[in-house]
Amino acid sequence: MESMDNAESKKLVTQIFNASLESVDPYESVKKYADKIYIVYQEGKYTSLYLIGFGKAACPMAKAIEENLPDITDPGIVITKYGHNIFRKSEAGGQKSEIKIYEAGHPVPDENGQGGTKEIVSMLKQSDENTLVLCLISGGGSALLVDPYDGITLDEKKKITDLLLKAGADIFELNTVRKHISNVKGGRLAEIAWPAKIMSLILSDVIGDRLDIIASGPTSPDSSTFNDALRVLEKYKLTEQSPSSVMKVLYDGTNGLIPETPKEGNKIFEKVENIVIGSNKKALEAARTKAESLGLKAEIISTEITGEAREVGKWLAKKALAVKSEASGVKGERKCFISGGETTVAVKGNGIGGRNMELALSFAMEIEGIDGITLLSAGTDGTDGPTDAAGAIVNGNTVQKARDKGLMPEEFLWNNDTYHFFKEIDELLVTGPTGTNVMDIQLVIVESQ
Repeated sequence: MESMDNAESKKLVTQIFNASLESVDPYESVKKYADKIYIVYQEGKYTSLYLIGFGKAACPMAKAIEENLPDITDPGIVITKYGHNIFRKSEAGGQKSEIKIYEAGHPVPDENGQGGTKEIVSMLKQSDENTLVLCLISGGGSALLVDPYDGITLDEKKKITDLLLKAGADIFELNTVRKHISNVKGGRLAEIAWPAKIMSLILSDVIGDRLDIIASGPTSPDSSTFNDALRVLEKYKLTEQSPSSVMKVLYDGTNGLIPETPKEGNKIFEKVENIVIGSNKKALEAARTKAESLGLKAEIISTEITGEAREVGKWLAKKALAVKSEASGVKGERKCFISGGETTVAVKGNGIGGRNMELALSFAMEIEGIDGITLLSAGTDGTDGPTDAAGAIVNGNTVQKARDKGLMPEEFLWNNDTYHFFKEIDELLVTGPTGTNVMDIQLVIVESQ
């Protein structure tokens, strides 16, 4: 078997990545539940079906309901990230939707998200025991569904979100704080809708598919407390920098002056059904199937990738180098190892990039000059950090290619400016918004010696 060249290896990892995305297509994932929703609606003798959605995949999820349950769906409200509104394209082609779409800020919330949330809350307050609420939840929902707790302004909510992101807080920590400074997270949306029946179809973007963490668990019992939220801020030494209004709410909650988020056993959850319809694990299984169909020996090495992105990049590179040096195996045999999860970046520089690009550059620096190793690391939503790229594809030539242009990879990594690094050498992976969101995927192809 001839040694694969860089163009071929890039093509292979791209094909595998695309197959993983197709497996968690939000439209198809929701469409599969149309019959179940119809049966619940008919058997429950409901007179109204309220459709709400929030997250990066909210529009294709809502489109699946509108097109497959047109006779029972009332006009709905959806909040999604800027650039993720697929209905805009439909309307340009003459297909008008009855669903009201709010495009809003992510990962830092904005006024559009707040406006859309207020309209959702107003709708839910009109529901009763004859109402079926269909709630479409996907990654990004924590930022997009935003209604700060009384006394906290949107700007203050933005500040605490930004502080936690830059400190490197993971999604579990970030959402623990978010739930306790919100009127709609941590089960409080279910509280507003009670006594209506709620069916939540959920596209998971968190490790372990924890219902109380996905989009900060708006329709799920909350296992965390005000005290847990305070400990997160203390861990990252943010109590002094945090807005005083945020600290007051957390202290008041800890002292019992503010009711805790609804917990397991609360009657408001008796008529709530939360269903995970897509996840990172499902995408990784599809990636393995596709890799094997392309003639690669494939293995999922982890479904729970976490930690600092550049450290994970080093770990994956060591794994690749170990596989590369293995004496066993046929010369030229191609192996693909697959992982998924969500890393973090502690921002210390003033550049632009995302966790996948940081991981990829760190990986590339470790395999500099080594042929036969290729990595794709990308966000399944098509956006890595505040950029228009999903991630990057690197190999043993990446760093030398940069040095030949006078670029110093160490400086770009130190300055958290990985986007501009990869743009200069044309190794960005740009997909545009994919319409789905199930965290990140790393694909490594290694050719045996």
